[in-house]
Amino acid sequence: QVQLVESGGGLVQPGGSLRLSCAASGSIFSIDAMGWYRQVPGKQRDLVAFITSGGSTNYADSVKGRFTISRDNAKNTVDLQMNSLEPEDTAVYYCNAYLRTRWDFPSNDYWGQGTQVTVSS
Repeated sequence: QVQLVESGGGLVQPGGSLRLSCAASGSIFSIDAMGWYRQVPGKQRDLVAFITSGGSTNYADSVKGRFTISRDNAKNTVDLQMNSLEPEDTAVYYCNAYLRTRWDFPSNDYWGQGTQVTVSS
């Protein structure tokens, strides 16, 4: 089985910073990409950022210049450094991995359980 475990969420004041971490473990053959999504009640889950195994990145327009995604392929981890946080960043953040469990299996999406980020004074 594959498990993704997030950590680093919490309560922070506007303008503050948080660093989210996600570790993938289990039956993993290769990881094509990992990323972070966020969701608030009553709204869809939206992409925040993703990074491929080769290091290519993509960010949502709302977080460009404030968030930085990074990865350690050897450890199957991905981090999201969040700076200059705003109340609008408040959401449950979910880690996602697009990976293969076997060489002859196609890649598929796996999700973490989510971690709450609250930006409030």
